[in-house]
Amino acid sequence: MSKAIGMAEYQTVSAGIKAADLMIKTADVEVIEAQVVCPGKYIIILSGDLSAVKAAVDAAENNLGEKMIDKFVLGNPDGSIFPAIYGANEIKNRNALGTLETYSVAAMIVAADTAAKTAEVELIEMRLARGMCGKSYMLITGEVAAVSAAIDRAIEAAGDKGMFLDSSVIANPDDKLWETIV
Repeated sequence: MSKAIGMAEYQTVSAGIKAADLMIKTADVEVIEAQVVCPGKYIIILSGDLSAVKAAVDAAENNLGEKMIDKFVLGNPDGSIFPAIYGANEIKNRNALGTLETYSVAAMIVAADTAAKTAEVELIEMRLARGMCGKSYMLITGEVAAVSAAIDRAIEAAGDKGMFLDSSVIANPDDKLWETIV
């Protein structure tokens, strides 16, 4: 993976597609995702060198900021983020279960990166706006103290922009619940 990832999240498909084109033309970046998510928002996730990703996200904000919902640039993202987005992380331990919900996709990815870097936890999955009216959530597991610390820091990260919605930590989820999750 490249050194940095960045994202722009737009209220409309038309603004999102225009922003995607602008971002690609602004800097040498790779498009990881550029697509419609619920409820008709458009997200663009890019990777590349930090300066290129920052330039692309800044260009999108400077030219189409009035339609932008949220954005981020992460210089050194945790490696477990993308497998969690696609639900492909292999979960080794079923310990405590942490859940965090946000109003935006960008806030969720930043919160997940923060959680993964805060404590020894495993990202299980991130659901990004699809089928959720634009909201997003993540699931993490680990020891109770680690999950609690990771969720607390993720709340701070998502709350910086007012995008935090809800969270929970379950110390010992029932096996029947785990079967529905993994």
